[in-house]
Amino acid sequence: MSNWARTVKSWLDIFLESKCPLCDRSTPGVICPTCQRQLQQCQLPCSYQQAALPTIAWGEYSGALKRAIASLKYNNHPELARPLGQWLAQSWLSAQLPIKKSVIVVPIPMHPDKIAQRGFNQAELIAQSFCEATGLPLKRHGLARIQATEAQFKLSPQAREQNLAGAFALGKDFLRQRPTETVLLLDDIYTTGATVRSAAQVLRQQQISVWGVGAVAIAGRRSG
Repeated sequence: MSNWARTVKSWLDIFLESKCPLCDRSTPGVICPTCQRQLQQCQLPCSYQQAALPTIAWGEYSGALKRAIASLKYNNHPELARPLGQWLAQSWLSAQLPIKKSVIVVPIPMHPDKIAQRGFNQAELIAQSFCEATGLPLKRHGLARIQATEAQFKLSPQAREQNLAGAFALGKDFLRQRPTETVLLLDDIYTTGATVRSAAQVLRQQQISVWGVGAVAIAGRRSG
């Protein structure tokens, strides 16, 4: 390669680099190396929680991971869903789960009014990336959100449960054909679990098996 060609290539590389959505530095990837290191510090050493509704998560909902999810949802950076979904997929693939290959992934849905406002459902984008990495089937519309609800973070644990009463119903995918696989619900954040419990209840009432939930971030589990 000639010196002229090298110069052109170096300028093109600079020009084609995007801005990191978390710090605005130039980066060849979605997230710059500095922010990636900060995000990796949020990764949980033990991501699998056995409970009535088992939960697998990639990181703790704090620090850089909390900022990344906020940027994804509120600062119009849907591109962040791809690495977040891939990291959650790594946790899933590395966990010792006998059920790994017999689940179908269903993202927690948003109300149509909220999707129109935001432009996308972050749980669906994360689920798409997660399924690309794991090879698991994705049913984008297994569930539907039929009631617009108040933002959960504003509410007490009891109020969260009440807020979600009647919020979900079977979506068009499962109305057309009920799944024979067990469902893995997928969301961006797991805090009190009110949202996923409400979604799981709707599915189980229709005799659809639910294994548990996958979430990029989980609140208060660093000691797990």
